[in-house]
Parts: sequence; structure tokens; C-alpha cells
Amino acid sequence: MVERFLYNIPGKAYFHFLILIDLSDNSVLLRGHSHEGLYPLLSKSTSSRQALHSTVRSSDSWHARLGHPNISTLRILASLVPSICNPSSTFLCTSCNVAKSHKLPFSLSQSNVLKPFQLIHSDVWGPAPVSSFNGFRYYVIFIDDNTRYTWLYLLHSKDEVFSKFQHFVKLIKNSFNTSIQTIRTDGGGEYTNHSFRNFLLNNGISHQLSCPYTPEQNGLAERKHRHLLETTRALLHASNLPHKFWAEALITSNYLINILPTKSRNLHIPYKLLYNTLPSYTHLKTFGCLCFPWLQPMSKNKLSPRSHQCVFLGYSSMHKGYRCLNLKTNKILMSRHVVFYEHIFPYASTSSTQSTSSPAISSPPSNPFLLTPVSLPTPQIFPSPIPNVLQPQSSQINHNSNFSPPLSTDSASHINLPSPITVPEITLPPAPFHHMQTRQKTGNLKPKIIYDLHTISPSTTTPTTVHQALKHECWRNAMSDEFMALQKQGTWSLQPPPSNKPILGCKWIFKLKTTPDGKIDRYKARLVAQGFDQEHGVNFTETFSPVAKLPTIRVLLLIALHQNWPTLQFDISNAFLHGDLHEEVYMKQPPAFTDNQHPHYVCRLHKAIYGLKQAPRQWYTKLTQSLLQFGFTFSKADPSLLLYRSDSVRLYLLIYVDDLLLTGNHSPTIDRLLLMLKTTFSLKQLGAVDTFLGIQVLKKPGGIFLHQTKYATDLLNSSGFTNCTAVPTPITLKSSGLVHSGQLFSDPSFYRRLAGSLNYLTITRPDIAFAVNSICQNMHNPTNGDFQAIKRLLRYIQGTISYGLPLKPGNMQLTTFVDADWASNSVDRKSVTAFCSFLGPTLISWCVKKQVTVAKSSTEAEYRALSSATSDIIWLRRLLDDFSLPQSKPTSVYCDNTSAIALAHNPVFHARTKHIEIDYHFISQHIQQKAISISHINTQDQIADILTKPLSPLRFSQLRDKLTIRSTSAEFEGDC
Repeated sequence: MVERFLYNIPGKAYFHFLILIDLSDNSVLLRGHSHEGLYPLLSKSTSSRQALHSTVRSSDSWHARLGHPNISTLRILASLVPSICNPSSTFLCTSCNVAKSHKLPFSLSQSNVLKPFQLIHSDVWGPAPVSSFNGFRYYVIFIDDNTRYTWLYLLHSKDEVFSKFQHFVKLIKNSFNTSIQTIRTDGGGEYTNHSFRNFLLNNGISHQLSCPYTPEQNGLAERKHRHLLETTRALLHASNLPHKFWAEALITSNYLINILPTKSRNLHIPYKLLYNTLPSYTHLKTFGCLCFPWLQPMSKNKLSPRSHQCVFLGYSSMHKGYRCLNLKTNKILMSRHVVFYEHIFPYASTSSTQSTSSPAISSPPSNPFLLTPVSLPTPQIFPSPIPNVLQPQSSQINHNSNFSPPLSTDSASHINLPSPITVPEITLPPAPFHHMQTRQKTGNLKPKIIYDLHTISPSTTTPTTVHQALKHECWRNAMSDEFMALQKQGTWSLQPPPSNKPILGCKWIFKLKTTPDGKIDRYKARLVAQGFDQEHGVNFTETFSPVAKLPTIRVLLLIALHQNWPTLQFDISNAFLHGDLHEEVYMKQPPAFTDNQHPHYVCRLHKAIYGLKQAPRQWYTKLTQSLLQFGFTFSKADPSLLLYRSDSVRLYLLIYVDDLLLTGNHSPTIDRLLLMLKTTFSLKQLGAVDTFLGIQVLKKPGGIFLHQTKYATDLLNSSGFTNCTAVPTPITLKSSGLVHSGQLFSDPSFYRRLAGSLNYLTITRPDIAFAVNSICQNMHNPTNGDFQAIKRLLRYIQGTISYGLPLKPGNMQLTTFVDADWASNSVDRKSVTAFCSFLGPTLISWCVKKQVTVAKSSTEAEYRALSSATSDIIWLRRLLDDFSLPQSKPTSVYCDNTSAIALAHNPVFHARTKHIEIDYHFISQHIQQKAISISHINTQDQIADILTKPLSPLRFSQLRDKLTIRSTSAEFEGDC
């Protein structure tokens, strides 16, 4: 028999044993030792004609398919589902023993929760020792105490916990039409920050915190971590997948655990408890096994392969399909038509050569300044040969079965991962085809997202590190553009590091530029030097650089509107790089752009790169030198305003760092100026002004509106006040907002961040100027009472989010209203100065300020306010002279204090006013020079009263209208 067997089958026979070899690939098929003239053959399979899925016991297969559950759990499931085999008492799984070894459990706690979502347990795990190929290092879980159903979100950092919880709350509300009552967490900062706490308060959710260093009080979440990670380790170990796939294994583990019986609920299944129906198990496959998805829709032509070897990486929450990693392209594909070989694991044969972690950046190319793309390394797959007698186990997904895992899982930011560099293949000439060319025939297919588990694309999030940015092509391109701009400007030269000079560090800063309507405009990456390490007199000297004053911006726009001139906006790309550097400054090479030939060299800077202390000054000097040569002159009132006068030609150019505003009456001269700027700098024309410094410019018949609606909306979103209830005034009438009370606020940095953002909003919202001034006085040591004031102000902004400042042409006569609130601060008894100036019907300047010294009387307080207003008026008159709008009459100043007015006109001094003699002489001088004229106004008509104290809703609304602050939907009718 043996001899006949050897005669019929190609093989090599030896005297003491037999080896049967497949001559096509020299793989060993069978082995046998000589025994009494026979060769007993040893085979891993019991029968060569059995189907592949029958080569191992069925209970073993189901144990692997279900993610290596506990044997008792598998037996319970087998009693519920007849198609699942019951494991024997001698069942042994090595992966379970390796992955699930643990300490003895704590005692169980009793729960009184009677229905779903009464109590949610949550906890964050991380950082992972290895980042997933999408950069995830953490995950957060939300567990329903009643059903034990778990929702899992992957995170790049703990900062994302709040946004994921917001999504989870909305998901529960939309899916189950109910609300979460209580959430139980530990005391981590991700759960105790003010955004999270305010969201809980606004949604009526109770918060239970565990005691410090007592994780047992949050034991359900801690135990769930252990269960998830045990299953994840078992899946990775059984499939021998690298650790970079931990996120995929984790998502699969959570999905499988939700459809398995749990002891904590009397062996009920969480999925069934939540949805009141038994889940389907027919679609389950072994994680990490070999599979072949159908690829015909993605084939370039009819001769292309219909499938490739892939690795099964779990189930999709967005599709009724399987996730398959293409071993050739390293892309994850989605398909419902998949053939599985559940006992072949492609990565099992690469354990000795495949690394368990995926590097973020491959080896640098020969070009020392070429950005290296991030991609998954191509695994070297040597699968065992599949005999022809084995039939693959194909799978189609039943559309009627509830297959998708929880929607809340985030396993991939975007499935089109960057492909590694491959060697071009030699293709045959194309066969003859019909003359009509289609995308399907030519292979020029439109890019399409095959699979996406994220509700938000990674391209819409701003990376905080180079490692995160390098994972996405859009940010890599932005970094490359910035680096090439630096090289084009000759920003530095590489030199050996000096021994006696400080070497500055550098880092990448990323920003997502958006249009006024919130759409993505471009991805901006900027390399900045860490100038905080600079030393005065060593690598910098002068640093001052002027920027345009806000009243100058308003006046320029108003004059252009009044004269019907165009207002053009420009931007200088990489502006600071045009500034020449005179000091000797050294900087480290940029991350991800190190010169391979000189990795230890440093950059000797020749240009004023961003981040250097002297960079703004050097850029301003460079730009103004070019403008002066063109014929511009400096404004006497504002050095950021440059004037061009030649006969009847008038041009006004405003500089705010690298943003320029230009208006004038002569188009040929404007064109000549733009040509000069384009030749000298990288000028980017942005057309007619619509957004400047975050200020939106809305043109309407009869005038324009300056507003910050988008900025205010972003502020409310970031602070968690999007859906808050509006209030009619920014500050309560009972409190002046100057006295802080209560306990110290627990997060002063959050308070300061909000106060700074609100202060910037006053550029177009003087109606909140007094409230913001009150808030900013306590930034060094805020209390809970101070934070309540901020919350009220945010609620007022919510109700007036579209309000702004209208600009309307008029008689161009300057008018000012002055007021003071005497001894308003009950702590230090200092007064408040306020004034507002109008150019015709348009408000162009205002001020709210706490006086430096204590005023002994209301007259003194008002008089000091008059002095401050006079200083601003003199400056405005000088500015209007530069704009060729001289004030022919004295500026009318309105004050409601008769004693202060009498003192201004009275040349007699007495003992009670000696200490304000300087203010007296200053005001008196300008009255005599006919620069100002002071008149009395009734207190009810005093517009500046809104800037000095809290007011009732009716009084506040009346003065706000006189201040001209109104909604952008209002029309220009009569005087604004």
C-alpha cells in the first residue's frame, strides 16, 4: 500500500520516515515514521475531505468567534441558541489563560436601579502603550447600570471626554426618548471641569463622585475595563495581530460582550435587556482570520483581481458589513460579501519578523527635507497552502438581522489610510474597447469613503502635536507648504551648534482656518521659535511694534462708506519671514524635517521667524520702509495708519500685523501699489472686506454692520452655554459686579479664559463693556460669585448673539457723552469713568475704566471723567485731520453734573479742588482753544450711563438703542 501510494503521489521517500512535499511550493503536507513496514501519516486535520470550518471542534470555533468568553457563559448561550455547540468539561484555551489572569475580585455591591439610564457609570482608560494607527491613546466607557450595556468611545486625549459625553446624551435622547438621571465617575479632571459640570447642571443630571484613591466605589467601570482588556488581549493573542490593532480588537470586544450573558444580571444578555430582543449570532466570525472580500466595484478593469487577501478586523457600526484590512494596500475595506477562513491567521506566520508596534514615521528618504508619510507597514504574509479539497466559508449578512454594534464606537477617523510607497507594476497593454471612455473603464474613479466610524472627520479637528498631524494628509501638506515657504525666504542655514550661544527650540502650531459661515477654508501649519528662552542683549534688543487702534479701524470703514470708496483687504503670507534679523540667533531643526546628512546641526536664523521677540518689529520696519518709498507718510495719531496724498489722490492703508486694509479714491494708484507689494512680498488679495480680525462686516442698504456673531457662537459652544436661557441685561441690578463674594472659584484659568474672550467681544458690543470691566477686575482671584456674573453675561449674549455696531454716513461731526459713577466699588470706594464718542450717527470710540484714585465727591469723579474724555477727543480730532476730515467746530461734550461743568468754566480755585488742578488746566486749555465745548444733559438722556452701572431692563434697553447697538437683521432707517 505504501509503495503504491508513493508511486501515485509525487514525493520523496526516506528509509526511516516519510515526508510528503508539494513540489509547487516545497511545503510539507504529511509526515510519517517507519513502523513495522508501514508509514503512519500524521496530519493536523482528522480528514482531508472535511470543510475548513470543521477541522477543529465546533465549540472551539464558537469560543473564538465570540471573543473568548467564559466557559460558563458559552454553555448558557449554547442552551439559548441551538446552533452553538456546548463545550466539554476538558475544554482548554491557551489565549484565555494567557490574557485573563487576574487577582481575586472585590465584593459585589447591590444596585437599586429599576430601569435603563437611571444610573450611568463612566471611566477613562489610558494612555495605551501603543497608539492605534489613527492616533488613539485613550477610551471612555458609559455603562448602563440596569442592563449593563456599554457604549465605548476612542479618544486621542482626555480632553475629548466632554464632547463624547455630549454625543452620548444626545444618542440616548434620540434613540430611547429618555434622559440620563445620574452619572457615577471618579474625581478625574475630565469629569470635574466646569464645562462638564455646567452641562450636567443644564441637563438636570446628577453627578456621583468616588472618593479619592478609592476605585472600588466606581467598581463597575473598573471591572468593565478588566473585562474589555481581557477580551482584547485574547483576540490579539489568538490572531497574533500587532498591538497597533488594539483599538479594533477593543471595539470588537465591546460589541461581543454586549451580546453575551452576564452574571451580574442573572445571566441575561445586555442587548436583550436594552432592546427587548435576542441578538443575532449568525454573522459572527473569528477576529483576525484570513478573509477575501469582494472588490469588483473598486476594480480598475475587468482583468483586475476581484479580491485580495485581507485580515478580518471586526464589525462596522455604520454599515451591515465586515471590516477587512487589505494586506496589499494596507487599507481597511467595507464589504458584506466576504469569504472567511476562520482558522488561518495571516499574522501568525509573521510573529518573528513583525513588530508589535507601528512607528508613526518611516525611515527618512534621501531628500533631507522631504516629509515622510505615515502608513501601516506592509506585513510579510506567508500563509499555509490551502488544499483544493477545502471549501471556504462564505458569509452574507442578513439585512433583517440587527447586526451593527453601538453607534457610539469610534474605531477609525477615516478609513483611507495613506499607502506606503510601492514599486510600479508592469501592466499589459489594454485590450480593445468601446470608444466611449468611462471612469469605470479607465480606473479614474472618484474617491469615496468606504468606511467611516467617526461622526466627525479627523480633518475637522486641530492636532496638538506633530505626531497627530502626520497621520493626516491635509496637515502633512500644510506642514510641507510652510517648510517650503521658509526655504524660499532663506530663513536659515544649517551650521554646527555653537558652544557659547543659546539654541532655541521650535514647535509646530496648527490652526483650522474657516470661512464666516463655518466652512473649512484651509489647513494652516506654522513653525514657531520658542522665543521665551531669548535673552535681552544676547539675541534680541528692541521689540515694540504698533498695531492699529480699534477706533481707527471704525473710522476708516466709516469714511470709505461715506465717500463710497472700495475697502480692500490683504494678507501677507509668512509676513514675519520678510523681516531681516540683525542679531545672531540659533534654533533647532524643525520636527519631522531634520536633515539626514547633518542631523546634529542647528539653524542659524537670517529672517525673523514667528515666535522671536523681535519678529513683529522687524516685519513692521520692513513693510513701512517699502510703503514710505512708494510715497506714504505716517499718521500723527496712529503709526499703523499710513497716508498717501498726491494732488487729489487719497489712499489710506491700515496695518494690523500681517492684515492690511486699504481704501482710496484712485484705482490706478491702488493698482500700482498692489503691484509693488506683490513684487516685494507674498501678497494675498482677499477682495472686499468681509471679515477683519474676527470682526464680520455685513453690507446693507444705507450702511454696514460690524458684528461678531460667529465669535460669540463659538464662545457659547466652548463654554457649554449653547442652550442656556437668555436674560434681558448683562448684569443684575442688585449687584454692581465689582464685589466678589463666596468661596474661591476652583478653576481660575477657565475664568480668565472666558473673561479674555468676553473682552474681545466688546470690540463691537459696547453694551457689555461695563459687565466685562467688572468681571476682569477679579481675574487674579475669582470667586464663585464672580463666575455667576460670567454665566449671566453669557446668557445675555445668548439672547443678543446677532447684535452688532452699525456704521452709517452722516454729518461727520464729533460728539461725546461723559459720565461717572461715584464710589461705586464698596471695597475700595473708587469711581467708574465712562464716555462714548459719535462721528455723526455712528459710535466710533468708548471707554469704561475704574479710576486710579478715590474721588472725594461726585463732582471730582465727573471732572476726572471729563479729563479722560477730553484726552480721547483730542486724539480723535487729530485722527480725523489725518483722514482729511478736520473738525471746524468745537466737539460737543455732554455731562449731567452741573458742578463739574461749572468747575470747568470757573477760573477760581479753592482748597477743595487743589488736588485736581492739573485736570482743571488741561480741560480749561482745550475749552479756550475751542477744541471742546461742555454742555449739560439730563440724566435720563445721558447715553454713557449704560457704561457706568447696572440698570433695569427697561432703562438698559432704552440706552442700548441710543448707543445704536442692535440686531444685524435691523434695517437702516433714519438715524441709527
